[in-house]
Amino acid sequence: MATIQKQVRMVFDLNKCLGCHTCTMACKTMWTDRNEGQMYMYWNNVETHPGEGYPRKWETLGGGFDANGNVILSAPLTEIVASYGAAWEYNFDAVLKTGGGNATAGQVIPIPSPDGSNAYASNWQEDIGAGTSPSDSHYFYLPRICNHCSNPACVAACPRGAVYKREEDGIVLIDQSRCRGYRYCLKGCPYKKIYWNPEEKKSQKCIFCYPRIEQGQGNFCVTQCAGRIRWVGYAQNTASNVYKLVEVWRVGLRLHPEFGTEPNTFYIPPLSPPTFASPGGPVTNTRRIPTDTLAKLFGDNAQQTHAERVARIEEIFDIIETERAKVKAGGSSELIDILVSVSETDRVQF
Repeated sequence: MATIQKQVRMVFDLNKCLGCHTCTMACKTMWTDRNEGQMYMYWNNVETHPGEGYPRKWETLGGGFDANGNVILSAPLTEIVASYGAAWEYNFDAVLKTGGGNATAGQVIPIPSPDGSNAYASNWQEDIGAGTSPSDSHYFYLPRICNHCSNPACVAACPRGAVYKREEDGIVLIDQSRCRGYRYCLKGCPYKKIYWNPEEKKSQKCIFCYPRIEQGQGNFCVTQCAGRIRWVGYAQNTASNVYKLVEVWRVGLRLHPEFGTEPNTFYIPPLSPPTFASPGGPVTNTRRIPTDTLAKLFGDNAQQTHAERVARIEEIFDIIETERAKVKAGGSSELIDILVSVSETDRVQF
């Protein structure tokens, strides 16, 4: 793999994600709503956790590297609807053009899915979460894009060298002229962020909006984010907020670092209100989202133990709460200033 001169990074603050999917639709509109074979693809998606994710149960499908550095190849995803879901169809024509539809009130309703359940969609189990309502019920939103990993399993898995990292910025791309549709890249990616185009018989993926990056602009998912939860920049730019969040304040963690791919997307784990001792009872000192649950998702590197990941998440919570207290007392905090900023110049710094 070529020597990378600079490496793009993105940071997500999960405390601010609204689950509005504006980022998803911005990416979809920009890149994958024009060509046949791409309609099911969401290069950017927002999942509900705990939940099954997109594609369905992707965390259990395999990929990444084993302890000896060998690529783990998962089984192929052969059924697009079963794995990725499909957009619901509605009876717009019947209601708006003929006055039909629901006999009771002319309501717009979902047209039954092939299995009659209307249960399939691109965000499986949306807003179901976990816990027992209202005592300790919880969920949070998890936006995902290609991680543009420093040690990408998709690059290692491709036998034709069609998947590569750009030297100038570390963005992972697929050379469509070299791709022959073997799908080893899809099998090798543990995050399942490479997609098969059944019409073109090629693999395709998030391109990190590189045409915009080359013009000094931010990724479309970043600039259109309603919650202002994303920061983007180069890992080597010590003046950027991406660098400060990850390297100085150390509040960003990788998603499933145990996969061994060294992702370049980082997540600030979500704080949560306390649980109730019983329905309607007093509050406790227990966080509603268990730290143990978060530690199964986030960490610094592949070598960390689960206990070390739990400790790191608690450390991050302490850092954020300490800085919040400073501001509440009338002081100032660089970290809080970064986290609450809505300025695009603060969030896009190449």
